[in-house]
Amino acid sequence: MTVLKSELPGLKLIARGKVRDLYEVDARHLLFVASDRISAFDVVMATGIPDKGKVLTQISLFWFDLLKGLCPNHLVTADVDAMPAAVRAHADTLRGRAMLVKRLRILPVEAIVRGYLSGSGLKEYRKQGTVCGLKLPAGLVESSRLPEPLYTPSTKAELGAHDENIHPDEAARIIGPHAARVQELALAAYTRARDHAATRGIIIADTKFEFGVDEAGQVVLADEVLTPDSSRFWPADRYQAGRAQDSFDKQYLRDWLEQVKFDKNGPGIALPDEVVARTRAKYLDAFRLITGRDL
Repeated sequence: MTVLKSELPGLKLIARGKVRDLYEVDARHLLFVASDRISAFDVVMATGIPDKGKVLTQISLFWFDLLKGLCPNHLVTADVDAMPAAVRAHADTLRGRAMLVKRLRILPVEAIVRGYLSGSGLKEYRKQGTVCGLKLPAGLVESSRLPEPLYTPSTKAELGAHDENIHPDEAARIIGPHAARVQELALAAYTRARDHAATRGIIIADTKFEFGVDEAGQVVLADEVLTPDSSRFWPADRYQAGRAQDSFDKQYLRDWLEQVKFDKNGPGIALPDEVVARTRAKYLDAFRLITGRDL
């Protein structure tokens, strides 16, 4: 069953994002429901990817567990049977794709970490020799490994708008006193995840974290973590600097949309069965390789 939009009577819907539906459970807890929607270029497509929401949720759970000694996260439980009665009433819809989480004050900056030169970072580097205004060595090419992981934050756009890369100093101005901790945790989490993925034959080229602040003023890792939606995953055995890489993420979909000259300022379009099947396979491959198990 493909879930494009959850409907959970008895729970208050707070927001629908590009992929997640967010519900209020009580004053201190929220329910994150990962749908099977897929977005590219900040546009949600008309066709969903079967099981995508479950893949995103289960990969995030894997990383939350791996990173829990490094940084606190917002997860309370992903076991629907252990959630409040109002949530359990929708167990068939939610199983495998929902997380009960602590309510946080979410910080208004995407904490992006890059280990390789790709995407918008590559475009800026080709123009100015920088990424987010940070100077990089000359002579780098597409997919070059950076000398060290780079914290390259962006603004957090509204649905349908585009995020904008910003200098870390600008991120610090927006975030305020939590900026240094966010940067520290983002770099540490990326490094630990990168090292684990390397043992599984995957390069994590870059990833996007989201952080919030809890009632005690502690910076907490939130939302999804190191999924094919928020990261670029490349097969290590086929990596070659100087070209675009094969991937286990939605780069395949982006490339297909570029080929068909998709209007990035227009509405999402229906996807052919072959594109849906291949995209689904890439998500499942990423899950199996990273976690070492089947969905």
